[in-house]
Amino acid sequence: MFEQLAPLLDHLGEKRMAILHLGGYSIRFDVEAILMSWIAMAVLVVLALVLRRGFRQRVDEKPTRTQAMLDSLIGFIEGQLLGNFSSQSLARQMFPFIATLFLYVLVCNWMSVIPYLSSPTQDLNVTLGLALMVYVVSQVLAVRSKGGRKYLKGFLEPMAFLLPITLVGEISKPLSHAFRLFGNVLAGTILVTVVMVKFAPVLVPSGLNLVFGLGFGAIQAFVFAILAVAYIDVAVG
Repeated sequence: MFEQLAPLLDHLGEKRMAILHLGGYSIRFDVEAILMSWIAMAVLVVLALVLRRGFRQRVDEKPTRTQAMLDSLIGFIEGQLLGNFSSQSLARQMFPFIATLFLYVLVCNWMSVIPYLSSPTQDLNVTLGLALMVYVVSQVLAVRSKGGRKYLKGFLEPMAFLLPITLVGEISKPLSHAFRLFGNVLAGTILVTVVMVKFAPVLVPSGLNLVFGLGFGAIQAFVFAILAVAYIDVAVG
């Protein structure tokens, strides 16, 4: 059995790439990552439509289990994530964005628990795209809050000659944001695969997959969202 599983290590990290030729350029697509990302989005859309039906009742009626679950989820997001904003108005404004970001990363991380599916967040392109989105949102909000002149002046503080260091710090934010999620999710996948091949092909890998997929997946989604809150709050503040 171990000999049959050994080829998994040889193909670990391989990607199914589709190549699109446009003129003299070639654009490569990670088919699996794109497909898994669309599945995660479809799950969230379907779940939202199903849960929406739980609100079709009179206001004076007793809350359903669906409403109680959603109230708990909203309370968690507001208390643990949005509570870190220094401004309540900014927290209310960013609630849809942060909540969607958290739930999307959570679903992506949990997909590895399902057989034949993989987490799209173990692809650096996915996590880097999410991190860049957070960075762009933070900068747009910063310009709106401070004004263009004050925003640009902030790059020259405290000393103008420190501008290169400031720019390096700005570039490092989305990079560290992306690599943190990518590295942790990919490390879990590698660990489960190595244990499956080298030690216990059935029971132990399944338990590790549940731990990394559900437990660590939830933690990484929370950390990614809380860092997004921190970056936005610092940029606007």
